[in-house]
Amino acid sequence: MAVNLQKGQKISLEKEAGGALSRVTMGLGWDVAKKGGFFGFGAKSDAIDLDASVVMFDDTNRPVDVVWFRQLKSRDGSITHTGDNRTGAGDGDDEQIVVDLRTVPPNVRSLVFTVNSFTGQNFSTVQNAFCRIFDTNNGKEIARYDLSVQGSHTAQIMAKLYRHNGEWKMHAIGENGTGRTFDDLMPLIVPHL
Repeated sequence: MAVNLQKGQKISLEKEAGGALSRVTMGLGWDVAKKGGFFGFGAKSDAIDLDASVVMFDDTNRPVDVVWFRQLKSRDGSITHTGDNRTGAGDGDDEQIVVDLRTVPPNVRSLVFTVNSFTGQNFSTVQNAFCRIFDTNNGKEIARYDLSVQGSHTAQIMAKLYRHNGEWKMHAIGENGTGRTFDDLMPLIVPHL
């Protein structure tokens, strides 16, 4: 059973998964909050383009690569973004980032996952937002973090995967921010490294 993470919580991915992991996927899902309508009838919603990104940091906390909708694969090939969803339509994950833990370069110490509203709408227009980590090989969900804290922010640092004593761990960060891309969040990311 997956762990429902709270802001600031840290877990061992392998311990929660029940064994060694080779590949994990970070899934991001969201829905557009309905607005208007009488007793919920006739409510409408506009598309919201949330974008998942991951920034790779080395052991000196310098960014070495990023995977996002404009670069769907890391230069070393260890991380792949499955594509940009511009509406949030549908159930389940709207965007996914697949990480091959075995091939992440040894000098990469942490992977920081962010979400940004590229179109600039704030999170008051988003509902049912979450990120989750699951074992790519068997589909078993390991951890889930609820992002549906509605507010005036347009971005969030979701979580960090990091190496510690030879194993991968996860830290649910949940730091709200403002910006259209991961680059706008870099000053907020640094203190969490």
